[in-house]
Amino acid sequence: MRRREFISLIGGAVAWPLAARAQQGERMRRIGVLLPASADDADFQTWLGAFQQALAQSGWNIGRNVRIDTRWGGGKVDDTRKYAADLIALAPDVIVAHGASTVRPLLLATRTVPVVFPVLNDPVGAGFVDSLAHPGGNATGFMTVEYSFSGKWLELLKQIAPAVTRVAVLRDAAQGSGTTQFAVIQALAPSSGVDVVPVNLRDASEVERAMGAFAHSANGGLIIVPGGNAAVLRHLIATLAARYKLPAVYPGRIYVTSGGLISYNADYIDQYQRAAGYVDRILKGEKPADLPVQAPTKYELVINLKTAKTLGLELPPTLLARADEVIE
Repeated sequence: MRRREFISLIGGAVAWPLAARAQQGERMRRIGVLLPASADDADFQTWLGAFQQALAQSGWNIGRNVRIDTRWGGGKVDDTRKYAADLIALAPDVIVAHGASTVRPLLLATRTVPVVFPVLNDPVGAGFVDSLAHPGGNATGFMTVEYSFSGKWLELLKQIAPAVTRVAVLRDAAQGSGTTQFAVIQALAPSSGVDVVPVNLRDASEVERAMGAFAHSANGGLIIVPGGNAAVLRHLIATLAARYKLPAVYPGRIYVTSGGLISYNADYIDQYQRAAGYVDRILKGEKPADLPVQAPTKYELVINLKTAKTLGLELPPTLLARADEVIE
């Protein structure tokens, strides 16, 4: 109910007009937003609404003193690169970008326009910042998980499906964070009594082939780690997991609302609201180089009870009691 009430509250925010005449004497500031999803993605719309609401609470009102230009990359590399260039050409005061797939093309195109990321796995490893405490360049923002966090997904999988002895880790191999997160899970696998194999998320056909082959043997389960293609392919992954009766742990609520079983990760609404705070500080004169990259302060556990019943799983009552949201 809490999330539904929040969505109702901000539902109109995304539809606010993106341009209007500024009040006399007040400078109109410009914010670019680059997202790796399509414009009809309800979850990204919710996060964008949370960002806009937090901006308004800091005194930045769309049409009065700020304009927001949003581009939707749809998970397509060429489109994302083109939209990155489009936004930079508008000479914005700051650009908000979600994940490595959008931050990378922006930083390849500019080292002067400030970039704030609400969600990103490993900004240091990706070369986007010099260090978490001192980013040093034109980008800063908020991490989602540390690499050690990857082990929690394996623990969660064994908790909901103790019989699992084989785990396919679906990762975007094009992002270094996906490879590192697989390595962390692989290192912990022996103590959990499981064998792990990587599955690359290059495209839909590869995922279908790999998951079909993996499902031929019994006692299998899935862990999906964050990455651009993971979000784009989430509906397909959830469909295949249901088809092959594979319990799966996902890195975010959007996977569970798409039919996935269970997720545990940072609360993205909170991340976007905190990102608005950094945008506010940059608009008021602070530099990204001086704003430390911050870790999550809120995590959420989301369970799809309908999917659990479809898979024939009886989830522990203690786990259900801990959940922030249960979808029935």
